[in-house]
Amino acid sequence: MNKMTIHTGMFPPGPSQEKRKLGDWREVQLGEIVKSNYQNIGSDYPYTIIQYLDTGSITEGKIECFQQYTISEAPSRAKRLVKEGDIVYSNVRPIQRHYGFIKNPPDNLVVSTGFSVIKTDQSKADPLFIYYLLTSNNIVEELDTIAEGATSAYPSLRPSDIENLEILLPSLPEQKAIAEVLSSLDDKIDLLHRQNKTLEDMAQVLFRKWFMEEAEEEWKEKPLDEIADYLNGLACQKYPPKNKIDKLPVLKIKELGNGFTENSDWATSEVADKYIIELGDVIFSWSGSLMLKIWNGKKCVLNQHLFKVTSENYSKWFYYFWTKHHLEKFIAIADSKATTMGHIKRTDLSNSMVLIPPEEDLQKMNSEIKPILYKIILNYFQIHTLENLRDILLPKLMSGKVRVKF
Repeated sequence: MNKMTIHTGMFPPGPSQEKRKLGDWREVQLGEIVKSNYQNIGSDYPYTIIQYLDTGSITEGKIECFQQYTISEAPSRAKRLVKEGDIVYSNVRPIQRHYGFIKNPPDNLVVSTGFSVIKTDQSKADPLFIYYLLTSNNIVEELDTIAEGATSAYPSLRPSDIENLEILLPSLPEQKAIAEVLSSLDDKIDLLHRQNKTLEDMAQVLFRKWFMEEAEEEWKEKPLDEIADYLNGLACQKYPPKNKIDKLPVLKIKELGNGFTENSDWATSEVADKYIIELGDVIFSWSGSLMLKIWNGKKCVLNQHLFKVTSENYSKWFYYFWTKHHLEKFIAIADSKATTMGHIKRTDLSNSMVLIPPEEDLQKMNSEIKPILYKIILNYFQIHTLENLRDILLPKLMSGKVRVKF
């Protein structure tokens, strides 16, 4: 990572004064160094099957999935072509942060016309620097304000809204150095996420081996809700913040899947300790989008429709993987409900059985699998620390308040 030096003086307000202070940084209009939506599918497009990315499938650079279609069956919005180093930026509600930087794209990747596809003139700017600039909080908020003022039926941007942004641009070598600092943090975060995926897969293999393949007939059975406590959350709208300090974000189903945003709700921190969620807690959404997760975000308050799963008698891995074992069945039960929001009931927990091995066998299992789960949670702590560091550094690097030697 590049060595950074921090300016000790406060910059006076105003971009022109800041520009003079920063020396070789210059004020430019973003449209001078990028162009948008430069290539769409044409009659000469060579692929009959495409990998499609829509705006809802990427958030803060993390791609949830590609959808595969034949050209004839693809959505009408599947039109934009992208290349290595392009930026995709959703035109709708920028505050939801559906954007990403394209790395190693499949040759047949097509993205939605709901994105602005932004190509950087690399003789003038570094694409990754421009990506970090466009994803900084102040730019996202500025674009969201523009979108909110749109005359369309919902908050939306035109490509020209992005191209008309006035930015401060350092020299190309400094841009690359800044992007390297930020991308090295993101690469480490991504590595830890991938390591956790591998670790959980390893633990899952052990669980299946012990309980699906090698289980003994004499092992006892207990209902799921007897090995763990499934605590339903609060109706957090009844517990609003009392002031601007003693408050915590509210963990709802949406946040469980995508993390907190500027639109997330807040509640007072003065709730019973059992409703406070910490990194490493097991959370199970039993309504709407059923999912199970080891929480990897900030301290928060548990909302209704979510269970906090704990146990006084069994290790975290045990109730986590047994709940996960029954998750597919729970999803099927929820999908069968004749309501707009499928859910399960506590009786469904009671009807879901768990195999209980003898204590000696359970202790041997603990010795193998507990260190794996501990490492996963430790990695989440490191991810959280690196994300905080990146989020602190990004605006300082983009404003020149922190400089990088290059």
